[in-house]
Amino acid sequence: MPDVSNAAQSTRGMIDLRKMEQFVAVAEEGHFHRAAHRLGMSQPPLTVAIRRLEEDLGVVLIERGGNRISGLTDAGQAFLREARETLRQAHYSIHMARETAAGRTGLVRLSYVGSALYGRLPDAIRAFRQARPDVRLELREATTASQIVGLQDGTLDAAVVIPPLADAAGIELHGFDHDRLCMALPVDHPLASQTGLTLADLADEAFVLWPMIEGRGFYLQAIRLCANASFTPHVAQEAHGMHAVLSLVAVGAGVSIVPESMASFRPDRIAYRQIEEVEGAFELCLAVQMPNPATKAFVEIATSWLKGAKLEAR
Repeated sequence: MPDVSNAAQSTRGMIDLRKMEQFVAVAEEGHFHRAAHRLGMSQPPLTVAIRRLEEDLGVVLIERGGNRISGLTDAGQAFLREARETLRQAHYSIHMARETAAGRTGLVRLSYVGSALYGRLPDAIRAFRQARPDVRLELREATTASQIVGLQDGTLDAAVVIPPLADAAGIELHGFDHDRLCMALPVDHPLASQTGLTLADLADEAFVLWPMIEGRGFYLQAIRLCANASFTPHVAQEAHGMHAVLSLVAVGAGVSIVPESMASFRPDRIAYRQIEEVEGAFELCLAVQMPNPATKAFVEIATSWLKGAKLEAR
């Protein structure tokens, strides 16, 4: 029995895509001259190329009758089927490589702090999906600290974070959104109905906050606001993530300082009150590190949309 594996190895590298295209053209046209015209070449080199292809394979592919072909051998029929599929896959591979390089396909793993969902992020995502429908977008909520880790270890491509950032060397920041801090109290809390409520009025209350390690800049901003109001908050409980913080406020575990954009979260259970101090404002940034083409496209589209939204708001 012939050693098929050795035979395959002997022809490996000899059959290139050009030879397959030439054979498919001859087989489909049924005529060497018409096939040569289709390929943009003269007939004699095509005839030679098909002969060499058969020699490389060690089989006869075409039953000849002058310039015409009277048919394909069984081997020729089998080779035609596989050559068509190989060429289709090769063309698709080229197409996908170009689409990926242009950021029109691929994957963007996007993470965000919870409050980002209540700002401009949904509209930016919608704009990106419309512009790049073939890019897969994976979304997840996470704290700023865990997002930085994800960018650095390669498990995230882009992140909506709240600066300042710690240990974030090599990470690019793009301005993305603005927000303010506000007070959050259980709706049935005695202070919830007080007019002109200030942060100083919460000095004796139990606070629900998030661990500083999960968002150092955000945490310190809240502490500074309390310090400006002449008190240090008594943190009775910590929660990971702003939705968890607000859920605890909703069940009466304490009061908190949260992004004003989240005031639509459980308004039946939580009363939100403004903090007037200038220091209550904060920025959200889009962070990336060594972005792939699809991520670069997301940053470009998201920030371009943001600029357009600002112009419309004027």
